[in-house]
Amino acid sequence: MQTHQLKRIHGNTSRMTVGRGGKRGKTSGRGGKGQTARAGNKRRPEWRDIIKKLPKLRGRGKNSNISFYKRALPVNLSALEGAFASGDMINPVILAEKGIVSTLSGRILEVKILGDGEVTKAFKVSGCAVSEAAKAAIEKAGGTVTLVKTKAKTKIVVARTGPKAGTTDSNAPKGKSEASKDSNKKGKDSDSKTADKSKSDKSKPQAEKKSS
Repeated sequence: MQTHQLKRIHGNTSRMTVGRGGKRGKTSGRGGKGQTARAGNKRRPEWRDIIKKLPKLRGRGKNSNISFYKRALPVNLSALEGAFASGDMINPVILAEKGIVSTLSGRILEVKILGDGEVTKAFKVSGCAVSEAAKAAIEKAGGTVTLVKTKAKTKIVVARTGPKAGTTDSNAPKGKSEASKDSNKKGKDSDSKTADKSKSDKSKPQAEKKSS
């Protein structure tokens, strides 16, 4: 047997040239060099801190987009027809006492009367919101409707305590020009007073000589 006739028992195998830490070759799925390529790279997610710092309205949860405003409880004319007699007063308090509407933690909510049903009795409705159809039916039966007055937004006007335009305030701080004018005026007044005093002093001895 010649040397060129020898054959290997095991064939060639393909190997990754670098592949530190496992397969996939080169960087082994760890990206580039630096902090991210080292063992034990378990950094705390920064976004967690940012999210925790965001202001939140506690206790709302999935209902955060639901309005706090409670919608009026609907009451149809058919319910009023069966629960009240002709000439009875109807308001949210009476409706809650009769159990027609429910309360929320003891509070009486707003009520709106809708026009579903027929009315043959004259009711006196007050303190409730009433639809156009319900109002027309109640008034047609001889009843009266006192609509709820919505709270108007009142604009608070603060009374101005300072002087009006074109007037001066005696207690207000004065500028340099005004202060200099006042000082000049006071100086002139004092000079005139001293001159008058000197004249009176000169006239006194002359009057004494004449009397003597």
